[in-house]
Amino acid sequence: MTRTLDDLHLQDEYVLVRVDFNVPLHRSEATASVGDDTRIRAATPTIRYILSKGGRPILMSHLGRPKGKPSPELSLAPVAAHLHSITDLRVAVADPPYDPSAVHKLFADNDVVLLQNTRFDARETTNDTALAAEFASLGSVFVSDAFGTAHRAHASTEGIAHLVKQKAAGLLMAREIDVLDRLLEAPAKPFVAIVGGAKVSDKIGIIKSLLPRVDHLLIGGAMAYTFLRAQGFGTGTSLVEEDKIGEASQLLEAGAAKIVLPTDHVVADRFAPDADASIVDQIPGDMMGLDIGPATRAHYADLVGNASTVVWNGPMGVFEMERFAAGTLAVAEAVARSTKEGAFSVVGGGDSVAAISQAGLDDDVSHVSTGGGAMLEYLEGITLPGIAALAS
Repeated sequence: MTRTLDDLHLQDEYVLVRVDFNVPLHRSEATASVGDDTRIRAATPTIRYILSKGGRPILMSHLGRPKGKPSPELSLAPVAAHLHSITDLRVAVADPPYDPSAVHKLFADNDVVLLQNTRFDARETTNDTALAAEFASLGSVFVSDAFGTAHRAHASTEGIAHLVKQKAAGLLMAREIDVLDRLLEAPAKPFVAIVGGAKVSDKIGIIKSLLPRVDHLLIGGAMAYTFLRAQGFGTGTSLVEEDKIGEASQLLEAGAAKIVLPTDHVVADRFAPDADASIVDQIPGDMMGLDIGPATRAHYADLVGNASTVVWNGPMGVFEMERFAAGTLAVAEAVARSTKEGAFSVVGGGDSVAAISQAGLDDDVSHVSTGGGAMLEYLEGITLPGIAALAS
């Protein structure tokens, strides 16, 4: 069982907190500001809890992919300013190399210290023990609250956990684990999973894991065309993973009574936001499928509406283009309606989260996961190194 904050002694302790502040930044001339602060807000309950118990939070996060060296445009300074603006906490940014005494002195005038982008050091992503030791020298407690990076064995996510005696999951991490365990161990029936996205290869693991548990597994996005090809249907110029048709056929055989595929499609002759779109039951040879059609949307909404548990990962079409977004938005609305009627719903994955947010329905589902790849791997039954290390 993963330790929680209640298991820790925090009074007067320097508490290293791995958060996920990998957020989009908007730039205008020489300034930068946070575009979407969902991940920052998600971490604030853990930060406030530590402060309420007399602890001194030292936050660690990466931002972007600076390729192991300092990059001014990927500095966490705008994130620190945003954290201050939404919490009124005084936040200082500490730059490497990290001297414990110098970092600790920052608390004389600040409530929180945020270490500079962990990926400014190439040793972070190689899980270098020397870098993990440098991080560990700054505090006596380690709290992991970055579920979105828990599937990565990096120095600030996994390596450090072996070097600090007091360690636990933060409030966000604990919530993610509880929610996903509920899907795997005791989902209320009927249980409906909605899986979309571009590639079958990215979702084979989660489909195999969920098939024995769900009552219906609804498939959308470009990955649906690989399954339709496996059934012998024409898919025109739609994206199809030719090397995955065999596996798709095996999954269809294993889940014949559960897997549900689109029966109509929004198609176009090219992949472009201004392409002429039409609705078809059979995809013509010179057309590509870019969204699920209205009949499929209605059928999927009915199945979701009758569910007691819903999990959704992956868009139903190219929702970034307005004329091919209707299927994804219809699923978002169906999940929200089902939740209002008593279903337990979980939405995860960058595109699905963006869609639910775009529809203004973030607060109308039970849980929006902060992890895309981490959520997939957890639901596949893979042990995440950032979680396993907390039990070491």
